[in-house]
This record gives sequence, C-alpha cells and structure tokens, in this order.
Amino acid sequence: MIAEKMKPLMANNSAIRTMFEEGDKMRAEHGAENVYDFSLGNPDAPVPSEIKQAIIDILNEEDPVTLHGYMSNAGFEDVRESIAQSLNRRFGTSFGSGNILMTVGAASGLNVALKTILNPGEEVIIFAPYFLEYNWYVDNYDGKVVQAPTDKNTFYPDLESFEKLITDKTRVVLLNTPNNPTGVIYKEDTIKKIAEILERKQKELGRTIFIISDEPYRELAYGGIEVPYVTKYYNNTIVAYSYSKSLSLPGERIGYLVIPSELEDSEFVFDTASNANRIIGCVNAPSLQQKVIGRCVDVQVDLDYYDRNRTSLYEGLKACGFDCVKPEGAFYMFLKSPVEDENDFCAAAKKYNILMVPGTAFACPGYVRLAYCVSHETIVNSMDGFRNLAKEYGLL
Repeated sequence: MIAEKMKPLMANNSAIRTMFEEGDKMRAEHGAENVYDFSLGNPDAPVPSEIKQAIIDILNEEDPVTLHGYMSNAGFEDVRESIAQSLNRRFGTSFGSGNILMTVGAASGLNVALKTILNPGEEVIIFAPYFLEYNWYVDNYDGKVVQAPTDKNTFYPDLESFEKLITDKTRVVLLNTPNNPTGVIYKEDTIKKIAEILERKQKELGRTIFIISDEPYRELAYGGIEVPYVTKYYNNTIVAYSYSKSLSLPGERIGYLVIPSELEDSEFVFDTASNANRIIGCVNAPSLQQKVIGRCVDVQVDLDYYDRNRTSLYEGLKACGFDCVKPEGAFYMFLKSPVEDENDFCAAAKKYNILMVPGTAFACPGYVRLAYCVSHETIVNSMDGFRNLAKEYGLL
C-alpha cells in the first residue's frame, strides 16, 4: 500500500513522461525516423567538446580520494567561487562562494529552497502556464500553490490580478523565465513591477516574501534578448539554476542555488539550505560534475542549433494556419488547439505520428506544447503530418 500523499501524484502521473513512453512504442512499431516526438524537453544539441576534455583532464589530474569523496554540503568552494565570478562578470553582481550552493540539478535546488523557507500552509504563487511538477515540490513541504493568470495573447503576467492574490499566507513567488512551456521571457519592466508589488506587500503585511527564480533556460534566449537577473531588482530572491539545458547535461544532475547577501538573514538562510541539501537526501551535488563545471563555467551549447529549429517550426506551423506565439527563449512552442479539448487534438496528431503534450499538463487547457530540442530533420519531416492535421481541422 503506497503512502496517502503519493496517491494523487500517481493518479496524475506526468503527461510528459507518459507521452514519451508512448513514443517508444510508436518508434518500435513505425521506425524512429517516422515518429515526430515533441513531447520531452531532452536537449538534442551536442554536448560542448570542452566538457569531454574537462572530464578526461580531471580524471588524470585530480586526487581520486578528493575527487570522488564527500565535501561540504554546499559543494567544492573553488567551484562555487568560479560560478560566482562568472555571474559577476556577466551580470554585474557581487557574489562570492558563500552565495553559491551546488545542487543536484534545478529540481533538487527548488526543493532545497522550499525546504528552507516554506512553512506548512503557506502559499506559493506561480504564473500559469507552468511546469506542473512545481505543484509536487510545494506539496513536499505542505505548502499550497496559488495560480496567477497571464495574458493569453502574450503569456505575460497579469500583474493587477497577481497583486490581489498576495495575502498574509504568501511566502514565495516562483518565476520561470525563459518560460516552460511558452518560451516567453519576462522583460525588465515586468520584473521591476513584480519587485515593486512585493516590496509594497512586504511592508503592508509585515512578512518576508521571497522570489524563487527557476532559470534552467537562461542561456537559451534568441535574437539578443536580455533575460533580467532578478537578484538585481529584488533583495529577497533565490535563484535556482541547472546546466541540463545550457550544456545538454540533463542526466548529470548538476546545478546551483544563488542566495545573495542582500537577502534577509542571508548567512543563516544559506547555512540552513546547506543542511536542507543533506536532509532531503542529496548530501551534496555530484563531485565530478562540480569539477567539470568549475572548468567550463562559461561554456554553452550552440544556440544556433535551437534557433534554426525554432524558426523552422514556427514558420511551418503558421503556414499551416496554427496559432502560436513565437518563443523568445527555451526550446518550447505553445500552440493553441483548434478545438476546445486539446486532448482530442493530441489524439488526432498521433494518427500522423506526431506527439505533443496537452496544455492541462501545464495548468493551461486549450493549448499543446511542442519541444523543438530535436533534430532539424524531425521538424522538416514532420511538416507533411502537420499539414494533414491542419486540413483535418479546416485550417488549410
């Protein structure tokens, strides 16, 4: 008999993972080249060559006892300092190793942050659509998710509605920009307005409200669009970062938290988060991958790889008559379903071996998400299927 708390999770098992498993069955039946799987955000861009070389050099040069052993729960201090200095160069911040806590990817980082600051019954406001596993992370610590609306033409936050949702139970505002699933980037003006609202509400309510900024897609921003660094606009900000997307390393589970010195009781929060890292079962982030990051802190994947996919998919879908916002970042496209129930639309797409994720998996029914972190050939070869799908719904 499973735990009561796990029952709703199993009843609502991830639609994304379920779709991926269905894709495996379809590939076995039709051949991998004939299945167009846009379900999973699994980076397809090649891992930068510097990563492989760093692994070889580290294994040859580092003391194996130190390399493969325990270290501070917060991670290797030299790696944390390297990350801090990289952020300072890029964003004009003033971080040091004491502001960086190495984590087992961003998902673990988010859990560490929530474990550190969230009390049972407190609320976490998240702008919809959003990565639905945030719900489970908040539930891990007996918090409550409050969904804030966005403008469905732009997917920018509805700030007037947002302010009304802030109460004496609000503890966290969880931001994700570039956004999964829309690819939208919140501009500086939006971040400033969110910060102004929270500053005002902190004084009005007499309580600390944190921003947790989940940023695994920060490096995937197109056309020179700037992704604002949130700690510069609001002191009580914690940043969760992952190298899964920026270095195509999702299986290596390596990331970090930024806990800036400007944050209220920063040192105590950092020490508590370091202990939370151990308490939730991670103990510390993978040692080899920490060292790799220390040597490759400014390395990135080829952004043109995803940008070409983004342009080809967007132009192809628009030519078919589909309605979608061109993403500014990440590697997802959020397509408006031509029928009210997007599950029916997803089912119809499967007839053409196209796999998409329904918007209900992101708290936004009536839409579907396509992950274009696939080969360019997959996008090109899928277009006949999309055209037939469009004809089925009278769009062509």
